[in-house]
Amino acid sequence: MPETLHASCVALADRGLLILGRSGAGKSALALNLMALGCDLVADDRTEVTARDGALFARAPDPLKGLVEARGIGLLRAPHREEAQVTLVIDLDQPEPDRLPPLRHITVLGIPLPLVFRPSHDHLNAAILCYLKGSRFA
Repeated sequence: MPETLHASCVALADRGLLILGRSGAGKSALALNLMALGCDLVADDRTEVTARDGALFARAPDPLKGLVEARGIGLLRAPHREEAQVTLVIDLDQPEPDRLPPLRHITVLGIPLPLVFRPSHDHLNAAILCYLKGSRFA
């Protein structure tokens, strides 16, 4: 049974990023920035997640498929992917205080996933893209 989260999701190749945060935290903005860098939209603002075969999968609820909010511009139609396996979660409500933070995890529907907090520097888009292309070292 899917659970709907207040979250956005984008994917690069076979790796999905679940973007958590309160309203106005920048979920859609981060999704748009990553889409401009080559990621695919999966869902914006509301994301259905399902646990399957030991992994977490994300998709958009039917009425929101292919839509992304651009604050000050409106709802935009965008190419999108039907589903993606979530391999990383970012919580935009949590500022990252550490230069080299510890490995963190979050459990969603019983699935443990790597978790990062919002860094205070301007490299967020590039760092997340690099993480999705590779992984974190230590």
